[in-house]
Amino acid sequence: MTAGRTQDDPAHQGFVDDFAGSDLDLSVWVPAYLPQWSSRAASAATYAVHDSCLHLIIPAEQGLWCPDDHDPLRVSAVQSGVFSGPVGSRVGQQPLREGAVVREAQPALWGWTPRFGRLEMRARMELTSRSMAAWWLVGLEDRPDRCGELCVAEVFGESVTDAGAAVGMGVHPFRDPRLVDDFAAPRVPVDVSEFHTYSVDWTPDGASFAVDGTVFRTVDVVPDYPMQSMVAVFDFPDRAVPGDREQAAHVPALVVDRIGVVRG
Repeated sequence: MTAGRTQDDPAHQGFVDDFAGSDLDLSVWVPAYLPQWSSRAASAATYAVHDSCLHLIIPAEQGLWCPDDHDPLRVSAVQSGVFSGPVGSRVGQQPLREGAVVREAQPALWGWTPRFGRLEMRARMELTSRSMAAWWLVGLEDRPDRCGELCVAEVFGESVTDAGAAVGMGVHPFRDPRLVDDFAAPRVPVDVSEFHTYSVDWTPDGASFAVDGTVFRTVDVVPDYPMQSMVAVFDFPDRAVPGDREQAAHVPALVVDRIGVVRG
């Protein structure tokens, strides 16, 4: 594995993690989901690294994320950077709601934060109609306008059929005035429970999104600043089907074989 350590380190452009060790490299990855709005402990991922893969899962005993400030949500995620202001400030990536304030200040980490390149993740997903898995890139919001998102792959289990799945891909501007919302979920004829390669070719002139090398979407206006990766599996308890024991017993999972840069 080659890992970047600072925002300007050229290793960001050559980073690949194949999870060959027995745990995450914590100089690159934060095993928690947007901890500034909660805490490292309360937002901690349930995960393991073995068989050269990162296994993110949501077991039955895993609690809710921000239960007093968000719709019912359980999540196991890792992110390749984090930035926040002090407790009580509104500085931090992807606030859970307008006016959200930092509950636990985070030491800044620019673990892997590339600016442009061909990036890819080889992964498989185990989902039901109440779960979702995704990989997206976001600005660290070290400046308020550096907040845009490039979503490479977002799959809701309810979209999965024998013929494939809807894979969300594109741009969300949030508060970046340069960007426009350009997002869609084309149907892709793949079995997401098997390993596939999800990628984005991100340049100053736009981005193209592909699955197993086939391009399904392109966008013309993209973020132009360093971005961290968010890799996550979600469970939505309020989508549970009463009496469906199989769904209730299911453990959502996102298994990542490798993630990183194919071309800088």
